[in-house]
Amino acid sequence: MTAGIIRVSRHGSAAAEDMLAVEEPLEIQLLYHTPQPVLRKVSVTMRTPGRDAELATGFLFTEGILQHATQIASVILPELNTVQVTLAPGVLPNLQQAERNFYTTSSCGVCGKSSIEAIRTVAVYPAQPDNLRIPATLLYTLPEQLRAQQDVFESTGGLHASALFDLEGRLLELREDVGRHNALDKIIGAAFMRQHLPLEQAILLLSGRASFELVQKAAMAGIRIIAAVGAPSSLAVSLAAEQGITLVGFLRAERFNIYSGDQRIVFTN
Repeated sequence: MTAGIIRVSRHGSAAAEDMLAVEEPLEIQLLYHTPQPVLRKVSVTMRTPGRDAELATGFLFTEGILQHATQIASVILPELNTVQVTLAPGVLPNLQQAERNFYTTSSCGVCGKSSIEAIRTVAVYPAQPDNLRIPATLLYTLPEQLRAQQDVFESTGGLHASALFDLEGRLLELREDVGRHNALDKIIGAAFMRQHLPLEQAILLLSGRASFELVQKAAMAGIRIIAAVGAPSSLAVSLAAEQGITLVGFLRAERFNIYSGDQRIVFTN
């Protein structure tokens, strides 16, 4: 959408139009039977509209509430800014994992969770030994591919992106959102509904910083290699090491830092 603004510079000011990233609330509902029908409002998140079914199912999976796509009977949008996920007969959601207040904003998707211990009890794809190896030079190519595909970011400057690449560096999926956690939930939700999890043969690229919540969601999806254009947090590094994840930060201008899992990055002279 556009907004009227006053554009100011050292040379003066002038009226202009500016493109804005759209941000609206999304309510995620669960419908299941106990045996009586129960409609549970699980979360309200501020997001960029679009791919709301992916966002809802990705959120329910990465928070440990659902484990398999077969648990879902249907996903509908009954009204504006609402997604309703109906569970299959006999399926009950794991709402004990909903330990935090599920009001999330575009800047925080894990408010209230303060411990790495939270993921240990809900991970469907626990860390396993692997032989994944990628050349350092492959990582250099990923940010430029991401920028080339971020159409909305280029026009607004207001969206975060998560992208999946294969081990040859080919782009598989890209999702954008005002919330970095929403962008990742959308991309994981798409894989979840297609039953393509775990994503152990994919590289995750984050357009900004690597926070605990993003590493947690990636770990839930079985992702073993995460690269971020920005910095990681201390808790993100701790969780990546705990989960055996390769975590790369400050990936830009053909340089990066490795914070954990350096054995997967191959250097050549």
